[in-house]
Amino acid sequence: MPPSFFEIRVCSSCGLRYPLTDSQAFGERCPHCMGETKAVLKKQIENEPIRREKITHPRTAVMLDNIRSAWNVGSILRSADGFGFGHAYLCGITPTPENDAVRKTSLGAEDFVAWSHHKDAVKLVERMKMEGWKLHALEEDERAKDIRSANRKPALREAGGTQNEKRLLIVGNEVTGIDPELLALCDEILFIPMSGRKRSLNVAIAFSVAAFALSGSD
Repeated sequence: MPPSFFEIRVCSSCGLRYPLTDSQAFGERCPHCMGETKAVLKKQIENEPIRREKITHPRTAVMLDNIRSAWNVGSILRSADGFGFGHAYLCGITPTPENDAVRKTSLGAEDFVAWSHHKDAVKLVERMKMEGWKLHALEEDERAKDIRSANRKPALREAGGTQNEKRLLIVGNEVTGIDPELLALCDEILFIPMSGRKRSLNVAIAFSVAAFALSGSD
């Protein structure tokens, strides 16, 4: 069973301040020095998160192009649900929610984000392009533009007048990036500006940043 409450405890010996739930096994001894601790706060845990109004967009999707790590896939699925993505296209060697590690990291998000597996991402994107999808690639490339300058809110389609444009965000392999033939098909290549010495982000984190930037959220 999930924990129902937690305490904030402070060690009398080394001063470590840490949370302790009613389901943890190591007890009231300090996990750092094994000294005596005392509870300074006790609080109920809300096992059901606060629900706010959320709109899922079936016309907003993500494509995972040969993502190797099941942990990254699960994390992306969880973020995709959080940002209202309606579908995840898992392509090539990308593991699916049939993988235990994907499910462990996604925390059940695969139940809320529709997903499908496809052997060839290029063939899939060619078909989606013909169906009117606007394709965004998240990639370091000389053609890429700052994601902050991207069109954040989808334009209304002329045909229906009330439905939002169908948009696909593509993220690629952790080492080789997005397949060059996929990039050639994209309407827009985007990059996340970085200020530090490390010039890249983990793909799951990069997806979350891009998903927020493109969602029109303020």
